[in-house]
Amino acid sequence: MRIGSFYNSDNSLEFCVWAPLQEKMVLKAIFPSGEQRVPMQKDSQGYWRAVLEGAGDGLRYQYELANSLLRPDPASSFQPDGVHGPSEAVDHSRFTWSDVNWKNVSLEQMVIYELHVGTFTREGTFQGVISRLDELLDLGINAIELMPVAAFPGERNWGYDGTYLFSVQASYGGPQGLKELVSACHNKAIAVILDVVYNHLGPEGNYLAEFAPYFTDKYCTAWGKAINFDGAHSRQVRNFFVENALYWFEHYHIDALRLDAVHGIFDKSKQHILAEISQATRQLSRRLGKEHYLIAESDLNDSRVIRPASQGGYGIDAQWCDDFHHALHALLTGERSGYYVDFRDISQLEKSYRKSFVYDGIYSKFRKGRHGNSAADLPAGKFIVFSQNHDQVGNRVFGERLSQLVNFEALKVAAAAVFVSGYIPLIFMGEEYAEESPFYYFVSHSDQELIKAVCAGRKNEFKSFTRGKELVDPQDPGTFLASKLKWERRFQGKHAALLRFYRRMIELKKQMPALAVSERRNLKTEIFKKQKCLILTRGYAENRIIALFNLSAKQANIPVDPQGEAWRRVIDSAEEKWLGPGSISPLAVDAAQKISLKPFSFIMYSL
Repeated sequence: MRIGSFYNSDNSLEFCVWAPLQEKMVLKAIFPSGEQRVPMQKDSQGYWRAVLEGAGDGLRYQYELANSLLRPDPASSFQPDGVHGPSEAVDHSRFTWSDVNWKNVSLEQMVIYELHVGTFTREGTFQGVISRLDELLDLGINAIELMPVAAFPGERNWGYDGTYLFSVQASYGGPQGLKELVSACHNKAIAVILDVVYNHLGPEGNYLAEFAPYFTDKYCTAWGKAINFDGAHSRQVRNFFVENALYWFEHYHIDALRLDAVHGIFDKSKQHILAEISQATRQLSRRLGKEHYLIAESDLNDSRVIRPASQGGYGIDAQWCDDFHHALHALLTGERSGYYVDFRDISQLEKSYRKSFVYDGIYSKFRKGRHGNSAADLPAGKFIVFSQNHDQVGNRVFGERLSQLVNFEALKVAAAAVFVSGYIPLIFMGEEYAEESPFYYFVSHSDQELIKAVCAGRKNEFKSFTRGKELVDPQDPGTFLASKLKWERRFQGKHAALLRFYRRMIELKKQMPALAVSERRNLKTEIFKKQKCLILTRGYAENRIIALFNLSAKQANIPVDPQGEAWRRVIDSAEEKWLGPGSISPLAVDAAQKISLKPFSFIMYSL
């Protein structure tokens, strides 16, 4: 069922809103010459409709509920005056796309760059992102992932407080700006992934419950009432979210959706809502002749999320692999608080290379019980790995990036660990040149009581971690400004050297079949627990590589046996050209010997 406002072929403007419990609904159309109130008609499913002739593009409107409350359209295409103001109709057919031959990047071949539109550039807009695409292209990026752009309160937010899931944030550039960004990306062979939130809505401007039973108290979530995916009237609730997914693909040419925190979605229906969205996405892909992908974030380590329906799964194409991050981060930083208590030695990183999930049904100290199930039989191309992302940086007390937690040599090791994994790599904006600006949590609510509650809640949550330092105020505009990237650093000293290293690692991943093809079959690993070292061997066709990692602060000597074959050194992170301390590894290896690895270093050899 199509919802929201949409233009028909005869140029009439049709409105459809689901409000089954309302006894009366009126469309209030706002014209330059005045207002027009149009009674709406209700069908048997609780959908109210109205049609306007000759309304023209950009008409603003509101819905008047039976209690005389004026509210925006829950499926509004645009909220130009914010989450409390009138909705604006958008004629999507008016935009001229220049990507008619675009067929998407294969998911397995993506090199993903996650960014927040507001802090990525000084402008903080979609146009600002467009101005930096050539630099991302030069780095080797072929997919960008936008943190949520659905309309949220004010002008500063991560995006997870969105309340109008069909509307594009006005301060970023609105619908026109997002379409221009997607079109520009496709013209440069860059795919666009959009982060969407189907587990909750933000607290300010969230009027959904006034229209219909969108929420349920059957389940408890971190954000309050759960979305009603399996109770009374849930069929129409499910329609709202399925339509939203298709909306981004069809009207904005988005290539993939990243589904935020699906562990916060509760659904005991015969067909899970994720499976329904997956099925609808596949049908759309067939109809349009272009692949569209779904990527999940989940902390459940439940392989059902990405298994096909034939195996009892939901059919999601890929998911973030947090265990890989946690294992790598704990080794590099030595942190053991929170969930890092479950990640104590190099064997867990080695297991993640082989099986993706470290916790695949084994006991978790952090969770105080068995956690997860096995995904070892699934292709490596179904997992996305990273050394940093917005959560793992921004949810820290002081928003520290990895560059603030480890030394320069360890940053190169972190990058190499991601790019030789065989998984889909993701970079968080700025990590490629060791950005030092924090990425704080920030908001710009207008509800004073909500602002107080947010600030108080964060102080209480982090009171044992502040170490006497003052917690930054998320409402303060300065918190947002301090989180913006400092692009000029890309050309300075160690920042420029790390940028070159990232560029080279991405180049190697694309050029070498052993790295480019997501295969588990020809992967071998060996660990040296005491030295915190790991050897990873990968192969595809005639190409093979040996990657050696030292994740300790001490030099290590590791035995390598090439079995009579002549291996040549491809890259050593300790080389002076990467501002390293100087390589001590041989240029070639053709006989069994011990190779010396500098502290926090990475070496790769290839046939």
